Amino acid sequence: MASTRIFALDGRGGAAKSTLDAPVAADAGFSLIWIHQKSGDPAALKWLEAGSGIDSFIHQALTAEDTRPRCTVHGEGAIVNLRGVNLHEGADPEDMISVRLWIEAHRVIGVWRRQLFAADDLFDSIERGVAPVSPGDFIAKLALRLADRMEPTVADLHEQIDDMEDQLEDDSTAAPSRGALADIRRQAIILRRFIAPQRDALNTLAIEDLDWLTERDRSRIREAGDKTTRVAEELESVRERAAIVHDQLLEKRAEQMNRYTLLLTVVASIFLPLGLITGLLGINVGGIPGADNPWAFAIVTALLLGLGGLQVAVYRMIKLI
Repeated sequence: MASTRIFALDGRGGAAKSTLDAPVAADAGFSLIWIHQKSGDPAALKWLEAGSGIDSFIHQALTAEDTRPRCTVHGEGAIVNLRGVNLHEGADPEDMISVRLWIEAHRVIGVWRRQLFAADDLFDSIERGVAPVSPGDFIAKLALRLADRMEPTVADLHEQIDDMEDQLEDDSTAAPSRGALADIRRQAIILRRFIAPQRDALNTLAIEDLDWLTERDRSRIREAGDKTTRVAEELESVRERAAIVHDQLLEKRAEQMNRYTLLLTVVASIFLPLGLITGLLGINVGGIPGADNPWAFAIVTALLLGLGGLQVAVYRMIKLI
């Protein structure tokens, strides 16, 4: 992916590509310039600092090491930081990728550190002739793409919880792994930690007094905020379901432990009187009954078996086993 991509949008869905070295003329009939550049590119950083015309506050916001979703109005523009799930192969979705935006009436400057698929979706829509028509439309489309990209990840978390609930209900299968359950909860918590501020940032932008935001733009941004809210609510649902499954898992294991403890107690209580009788008959003193009777061992064995059988019958009657 190129380190800097520039599109001149005509406000009717069309766009033309441009470069930093050959910018679009101000009177060329374009309503919005989108400059999307990688922060690690020296040429892009040089232009951002010296050629973009932004002040130090905006520059610092666009190049900050770590950011959280936010919306800050500055003069006639707005700094908007958003985040999307990391969908790169082998990456953790909760390792979210940020995009930093400076939005003005006729220009959007976006800075990214890693490739964001939601931005690629916008590039594709521009190639198809469905470009954003205004700054507000741009941010709304980007936020909606970010939410769309998050939904499969959230749905996958729900499916994992569904599988764990099925495992808990099926006694013939192994219980869910507590480590896997903890990992799901961790993902949901981390994702929601960024999604909730992103919802707030979009809702804040929708009510700001910026002349370049039309009523249609505000409506679209509110729609993006609502969709982001639904994603946040789904993540909260995942977290709550994971907590319930964790409690059920602990209850199931406690029930198994109680069952094993009861079984051991019953076995011990059966052999306790039998051990007492055999212990008494085994002491090495005179006067042991049946010492001279050749049938004494068989009689004692039968007595012990009968006593043990009686105990088992009593335990079954009182439903201990």
